[in-house]
Amino acid sequence: NWIGGTRDDAAGEAFDKIGRTLNLPYPGGPAIEKEAKKGNPKSYPFPRPMIYSKDFDFSFSGLKAAVTRETKTIRQFSNATISNLAASVQQAIVDVLVKKTLEAAQKYKVKSILLGGGVAANQKLRDELTLNTKYLIPNTAIFVPQKSLCTDNAAMIGAYAAFHYNPVDWKKVTANPELYF
Repeated sequence: NWIGGTRDDAAGEAFDKIGRTLNLPYPGGPAIEKEAKKGNPKSYPFPRPMIYSKDFDFSFSGLKAAVTRETKTIRQFSNATISNLAASVQQAIVDVLVKKTLEAAQKYKVKSILLGGGVAANQKLRDELTLNTKYLIPNTAIFVPQKSLCTDNAAMIGAYAAFHYNPVDWKKVTANPELYF
């Protein structure tokens, strides 16, 4: 059963787009994480999109917009400013992911949680999800793969395609952005 998903920008996509806004290298997630280590996550009170919604959906486009608005008010960027923005962004994303994941785990009385995807390489997310799972639902196992196995979904799709080569004329390809399984 499908219990939740991304309505617009996923967490990794938000990291990438916000990283671009902050003039950080691509991919944005690792760059933001590196800068965040030097910053204060309470510097900017960025929104935690949908954190109190009754569903398990995610939406990070509002966070992206809030960061863009904030950067337009800053007259001069310093290294400290970038680090504080990065730390505040990272904390906002982690707060939402951890809270929603644990609420879903509690509601459905799951036996285990598996953290996956590219954003699973973020150490702050790994630490907070692990700590909160052990504290709030101690009988639930949490599995966090080694960082080298936390790849972006696009990389996984590309790897699959490399091993299952089946060329199709591009005129016969149809895209469905609402495709769910």
